[in-house]
Amino acid sequence: MEVDLEDVRAEVLELFLRYEAALVVGDASVVNDLFWDSPLTLRYGIADRQFGIDELIEWRNSQGSLPPGRTLIDTVVTTFGRNTAVVNTVFRYPNATRHGRQSQTWIRLGSGWKIVCAHVSQVDD
Repeated sequence: MEVDLEDVRAEVLELFLRYEAALVVGDASVVNDLFWDSPLTLRYGIADRQFGIDELIEWRNSQGSLPPGRTLIDTVVTTFGRNTAVVNTVFRYPNATRHGRQSQTWIRLGSGWKIVCAHVSQVDD
């Protein structure tokens, strides 16, 4: 299996940045569309969790935009073959005493690249 194929990394990074832009402005329809449409979709948040796309959509639709000034640090896209990728990043907000960590597993399905599971956590600086 080939790891970190540049064209695959570029595809996934472009989608991840689309996800991030939608997340920042609170565009739930774009964020929801980038997740796998399955009852097996899983997302662990900082103080929440969603099992299945229906729970995830319901939760995401109740959220607004993110606080202003969010920045990403050390974003890494690792690909495994042409159909699997993992994205990890650190995020910060201005004047925060904590930073966040975000991981996503992306799989290329018949409907395109989709996030099948995600995890978000925060830790003290």
